Amino acid sequence: AEMKFDVVTPRLIHLPEPALSFGFGQSTDHPKDGLYLYGPHKADDRNKVITIGVIGTTEGLEYFRRWGRSVLGDVLVPPPKKTDKEHRLHLSNFPGMPAAFGVSFDPRDFIEYVVDGDKIETTTALQNHHEAVAQTVEVFLERVRHHDENEERRPDVWAFVLPEIIYTRCTRQARRSGVTLSPGEYVKRQKQRSNLPLLEDVIDLTKEDIFDDVPDFHRQAKAKLLKLGYTSQLVRETTLAPEAFTNAHGYPIRGVQDAATIAWNLATGLYYKTQAEPPWKIANMRDGVCYVGLVFKNLPNDRNNHACCAAQMFLSEGDGIVFRGANGPWQTENGEFHLKSTAARDLIGKVLETYEEKFGAPPKELFIHGRAGFSSEEWRAFEAAAPKETNIVGVRIKTTTGQVKLFRDGKYPTLRGTAMILDQNNAFLWTSGYAPRLDTYIGPETPNPLNVTVLKSSGERPDIETVLSDILALTKINYNACNYSDGLPVTIRFANKVGDVLIMGSARGGGKQPFKFYI
Repeated sequence: AEMKFDVVTPRLIHLPEPALSFGFGQSTDHPKDGLYLYGPHKADDRNKVITIGVIGTTEGLEYFRRWGRSVLGDVLVPPPKKTDKEHRLHLSNFPGMPAAFGVSFDPRDFIEYVVDGDKIETTTALQNHHEAVAQTVEVFLERVRHHDENEERRPDVWAFVLPEIIYTRCTRQARRSGVTLSPGEYVKRQKQRSNLPLLEDVIDLTKEDIFDDVPDFHRQAKAKLLKLGYTSQLVRETTLAPEAFTNAHGYPIRGVQDAATIAWNLATGLYYKTQAEPPWKIANMRDGVCYVGLVFKNLPNDRNNHACCAAQMFLSEGDGIVFRGANGPWQTENGEFHLKSTAARDLIGKVLETYEEKFGAPPKELFIHGRAGFSSEEWRAFEAAAPKETNIVGVRIKTTTGQVKLFRDGKYPTLRGTAMILDQNNAFLWTSGYAPRLDTYIGPETPNPLNVTVLKSSGERPDIETVLSDILALTKINYNACNYSDGLPVTIRFANKVGDVLIMGSARGGGKQPFKFYI
């Protein structure tokens, strides 16, 4: 019998670059341009002085002070090399923290605490990796707790200046070969247990607190500071002073961005983590729209193979919020994650309740972004949680790895914002690509598109071009850096990082926290 196939004729369009809103009601498409010309979009308290707490080795504190002094004024991009184009539009001079952000700090007035480099050498070399990471984090956290207990002046943000040894020994994949390991308290207790065979069934050392957390310094520090109510900026000594760390041939031991780009990124993070409003917002976003990214992460050392769930809510009007949901058996046999009815309804209910508290009415549209589809039980619960006036739209956003390629003139990367629309519910969207504003494509290879599918809607389905335009706009609100754009919308971009913190035993408790605590 003759087989028949439906022929799909793709429609190619180009979406305009989303504009961002800054001070004095002005807008432009590049965060650096907007901050340089107009300042942050909430520019009411210009010349505000922020308080920074800094914890590091004696050398690390000096690196941070020196960096702080430098970013109060101009930080210039390096002169072009012979191999560079005449204009490097992806690089921008940094005009100084007061000029760009309207806030300042006094490097002579940091709240400073010194950690002993020898102590870090000792804790990072403990035989049990979980104990090594936990004790190293504690070296920094005990300074924070000491400050809270003894001082009235509260920092707006804590900066941890980290020696390179922490990155070589205190990550989950760390290989501590060549390091002389010391027993530590956990190993000593194991030996004591072996001498008490009659109590073997009573003493279960695998239930110690150190095993509640993944052995990763960054995740543990964020989780514990979350419970203490502090935002934080973790920065490596080698980032602040790359020239101080060289190999035998006189070259830096790790490659870093130029000083101006580092200044833009760290300054943006410090502003975001110390202010009530983010430095910019999406301009011309539709009223009454809310975006939610679902987060799932398997719990470490959980015998029932349960996972943590959460929802990241983002608005164009302000900061994001993370809502922690219930732990449970959310992972299915095919590897996807789906919530049971009660958990799904409670999670979206928290989002809607918070939105209504802020705006006095429920959202007109609630877009739920996920990497997978939604089960029937899950979707019915989402609909049950929402009032009739809220249209819930489920959107699947998947990365691709070469299934579809587009080129300009047969060999150049396609424009960022290009979309291949297959039908009213399916499209490919190039969030990475050649950007005329930068006169370049920043990437290692020909960009791959996102596969976007509008799966479900409780009311009228939005136009696919509207969905794609929103996703493109959401690639421009990564406040942990000052980039022109990201390859993923913020609803998906930070799902793993948020999940990495939420699954920590140290982060248990609490229903919702600002997104800035997690990055």
